[in-house]
Amino acid sequence: METNELMRDVFARTNGEFYLGVVGAVRTGKSTFIKKFMEALVLPLVDDEDVKKRMIDVLPQSANGKTIMTTEPKFVPNNPVNIGIEGEVTASVQLIDCVGYVIPTAEGYETEEGPRMVTTPWYDEPIPFVEAAAIGTQKVIEDHSHIGIVMTTDGSIGNFKREDYLEAEGLVIEQLKAINKPFIIVLNSTHPKTEDVLELRDELQAEHGVPVLPLSVENMTKKDIFNVLREALYEFPVTELDIKKPAWVDALADDNWLKSRLLRLINQSVNEFYKLRDINYLAEELKAEDVVEDCYISALDAGLGLAELQIKVPDELYDQILTELVGPINDKADLMRLLQDYATIKVEYEPVASALQQVKQTGYGIATPCVTDMTLTTPEVVRAGARYGVKLKALAPSIHMIRVDVESVFEPIIGTEQQSKDLIEFILKDADKNPLAIWQTEIFGRCLSDIVKDGISAKLYTMPENARHKLQETLIKIVNEGSGGLIAIML
Repeated sequence: METNELMRDVFARTNGEFYLGVVGAVRTGKSTFIKKFMEALVLPLVDDEDVKKRMIDVLPQSANGKTIMTTEPKFVPNNPVNIGIEGEVTASVQLIDCVGYVIPTAEGYETEEGPRMVTTPWYDEPIPFVEAAAIGTQKVIEDHSHIGIVMTTDGSIGNFKREDYLEAEGLVIEQLKAINKPFIIVLNSTHPKTEDVLELRDELQAEHGVPVLPLSVENMTKKDIFNVLREALYEFPVTELDIKKPAWVDALADDNWLKSRLLRLINQSVNEFYKLRDINYLAEELKAEDVVEDCYISALDAGLGLAELQIKVPDELYDQILTELVGPINDKADLMRLLQDYATIKVEYEPVASALQQVKQTGYGIATPCVTDMTLTTPEVVRAGARYGVKLKALAPSIHMIRVDVESVFEPIIGTEQQSKDLIEFILKDADKNPLAIWQTEIFGRCLSDIVKDGISAKLYTMPENARHKLQETLIKIVNEGSGGLIAIML
């Protein structure tokens, strides 16, 4: 990510107000980090020399030794300053230096009279140093910051051992997690690239689940600062995630096994990922599924928190689904014949589709004729009293569908009452697991479905031909002339 693009994204996520809270234990390099950050990134972008001079005057000071330097929360600069990135984007910038969490071997947080009292912007009266650290961390991160930087160290930067920082480090990180603001950890070291520091980084990342950046804060460069901002940017939550599937998968019915499985995988996975950084892990998790050939980030707008994932499925699944839907297709000729058949069926089915739906719902359905079915007779001149007009008559076939529930009774005489009960039990044994299995039951060498269908067919075809014609004629009269609310059918 280019420098300007990175800054645009950071400013976009913070709505043009970039407030960075730096927290952690005492003597970890918080003041040094802020000073280097302002000198390398902010001051060069301030055009007003008077403002720049005032900012330099309020930069925090740092020194070696065991004595605590920051004794009260400090806003740097005192008031947010507006900076611009090559005229493209501007933001209000301010860093906040917190009172550090006390470590046992530090000096300066107690006096001969007891706990050292410090002033804070949040209370009118001074409060104990230890209390100011906890309250200040919460206030700074929760109320005054968009991004948190937790400073810690491997123990190489001063007069303290790594063990001295552990308790304070844990308290700070626990507090920031409770506040639920994006933050990262900077591991301050005089030798940040050595193997032992990198191992410590891995341990901290595994323990706390946030990025840990080993840096020599005293020698921190502009590139290092941008790396810190980049890592912090990816700790922001995802505002919108669009997971795209192949268009042919989207076209499948929702109850298709492949589409429903992909939707289930996506729904299960997205609940586990919240940050922009997690999008890569989500892609890898989906890619591990056997129905996913590849999954990659196809678009990402870190400034708005928008991400898009593209899922690819194996090509053989397309052939498998096609075969499941329409049967085997061996070559292009098979496909062409199939498409022609479906096109013909579609033309025939569409006019009566609504009627079929009506039949299923109410028992009676009507298919309205389309224009191509209409026939216009020769127009005639008609007279109405002293006036004349034109009579236009059109004929159009409408299709009326009636649902008729047909009963089919099969009563085999097989012997005793117990034998009859045994037959019923035999027929119904798999009905709970598979209701359709009952029709495959064989009775006297024939499937029950064949026996029932024969009975239904026999009744359907016993309706005389003349009765059908009379029923049709009756409907024609009712539709064209009305029935007056009375219908009488004599067969």
